Amino acid sequence: MSVGTSIPLPAYTVDPAFMARKAEELGFESIWYAEHPAVPVHSDSPFPSTGGAIPETYSHFSDPYIALARASAVTTTIKLATGITLVPERNPILLAKEIAVLDHYSGGRFLFGVGTGWLREETELMGGDFDHRWTQTKEAILVMKELWTKDEAEFHGQYFDFPLVRSYPKPFQKPHPPIILGGMAKNVLRRVINYADGWLPNRVTPAQVEESRAKLDAMAAEVGRDPASITISVYGQDPDRTVVQSLLNAGANRVVVRPDYYDTEEGMGRELERMAEEVLR
Repeated sequence: MSVGTSIPLPAYTVDPAFMARKAEELGFESIWYAEHPAVPVHSDSPFPSTGGAIPETYSHFSDPYIALARASAVTTTIKLATGITLVPERNPILLAKEIAVLDHYSGGRFLFGVGTGWLREETELMGGDFDHRWTQTKEAILVMKELWTKDEAEFHGQYFDFPLVRSYPKPFQKPHPPIILGGMAKNVLRRVINYADGWLPNRVTPAQVEESRAKLDAMAAEVGRDPASITISVYGQDPDRTVVQSLLNAGANRVVVRPDYYDTEEGMGRELERMAEEVLR
């Protein structure tokens, strides 16, 4: 059963090396770190799940790439994933390097979960184009693909423009790590087919998964892609065996369950054990 675990907030209080090693020992397939680098104190952006103010804990994310590097060093099989990387807030040339190095050193275990964000003020202070963030994200992904797959790469676009450059190492996975687009935007499935490898919905129902699986299969066939190569990774689920199995039966390739937060290794270790007993045994 392909079940991963996400990391609760605050995400930096327990060492990622401990979390990943414990999760791997228990049989979790993947471990997922998210990001918000700098949350504005004053914001008019409503928090998506409540429509209200942004919780204070949203200032307490770890850096996913440093966290996953620590996780990589003490594990051998568990996949290392971002759930998600806020691509409009990052320079794609630097991001391509970080991802390639992490994938190289981990032996090809990185999963590139991609998002565009909902927090306008954060996106804009980091230099992103919030109103056109998916357009910017697509271009950034195309930049990274060029850097990952070519000995010498150049790009001339709306947001990114550079002459021939060399960037090594290349990712271990060929042609590159799986690109998994998050979110529930109306065009997300078409975007997956056009330039990505999977979909990362958050807290969806089995019926939604089944419907989307059928749509993805049909769209993939239309453009000559193998439908089996397009994955669905359901994110943010409660660790409930019945729910997890129903999502997998509906067509999900993996389900990522969310633990409760404890501020010690002992507490988080017990929580991972509890979840493993519920969804993996």
